[in-house]
Amino acid sequence: MPTPEELRALVSAATAPRPRSPRPIVILGSGGIVRDAHLPAYRKAGLPVAALADRTAGVAAALAEKFNIHHAYESVEEAIAKAPHDAIFDIAVPAPQLLNVLPHLPEGSACLLQKPMGETLEEARAIRDLCRQRSLVAAVNFQLRYAPNNLGATALAQAGLLGDLHDMEIQVRTFMPWSLWTFLAKAPRLELLYHSIHYLDLVRAWFGNPIGVYAKTVRNPQTPSLAATKSTVILDYGDNKRVFVVANHGHDLAPDYQRSFVQLEGTGGGLRFDMGVNLDYPRGRPDTLAYAQRNGDGWHNLPVSGNWFPDAFMGSMGSLQAHVEDPTRPLPTSFESAYETMALVEACYLSSAKPGEPLPLLE
Repeated sequence: MPTPEELRALVSAATAPRPRSPRPIVILGSGGIVRDAHLPAYRKAGLPVAALADRTAGVAAALAEKFNIHHAYESVEEAIAKAPHDAIFDIAVPAPQLLNVLPHLPEGSACLLQKPMGETLEEARAIRDLCRQRSLVAAVNFQLRYAPNNLGATALAQAGLLGDLHDMEIQVRTFMPWSLWTFLAKAPRLELLYHSIHYLDLVRAWFGNPIGVYAKTVRNPQTPSLAATKSTVILDYGDNKRVFVVANHGHDLAPDYQRSFVQLEGTGGGLRFDMGVNLDYPRGRPDTLAYAQRNGDGWHNLPVSGNWFPDAFMGSMGSLQAHVEDPTRPLPTSFESAYETMALVEACYLSSAKPGEPLPLLE
């Protein structure tokens, strides 16, 4: 059994990729996610932001002033035309707008797309094909992979402390104020596409693509105007692994039994980490990480340096910049990998639309 000091050392050493010489970032879109996550993360990581753009008058300028950014534009075209030659484009627009923005980028550009990669698999395929045709070095912002507690968990697994993984569960039972995102009010797909897609991508990061899925996503009767916001997904990895994701975003009772965690178990031990941002969103609570060795002396809480929001956003942009700087460095959230996550989401919706297995006739 590693000592607590050795466990803490493994976790603290687990950091996201960084470029040696950061490139300037031009952010296309200046909404709440940019204000609350992208810009604080880039400032903390020392990643320079050269310009902001937003089609709504005054939005980019106000945010640029707040973060001491020298250039703000009210059109994507102008921001791209005036971007530094080595700029990394951070495209933080709603999914339906991605296909309108990408054709304006110079061929061969590097860009980070906000998730999801379109609203349907058809749109994702079109985005993938466009990235290929224009030789774009593109990644999608599945930043949960770079949350400090997931980086620490990955380090523990890579050190062999979990043994052979055979169980993963992700549970979210909380209240999400969907009204914060006005563009979701009429979205035909909601919870799986805009939230649990993070967890499905995380499952892929740990286990690869599943054989198939069994899924059901349903509406909340307390918010009947919204598309489905409660989901259950079972991922099929064969007879020796249990992997599932459950999410209920309508739990608006007292917070005593709210939950937001990932738990993994292997032949050698297990770990669990909380995603605090979902608890009392958007203020959130601190992220956590705990490890237990099988037949050991119980659970050990391990300190993590930061939270999913905003710290993980340093990793998604940092890994893209590191890959652009040195293409031999991996790009786990590339548009090719993101397309596979979108295919998994599509499979969930297809499964959800099918009826369940009827009960055998009872005699």
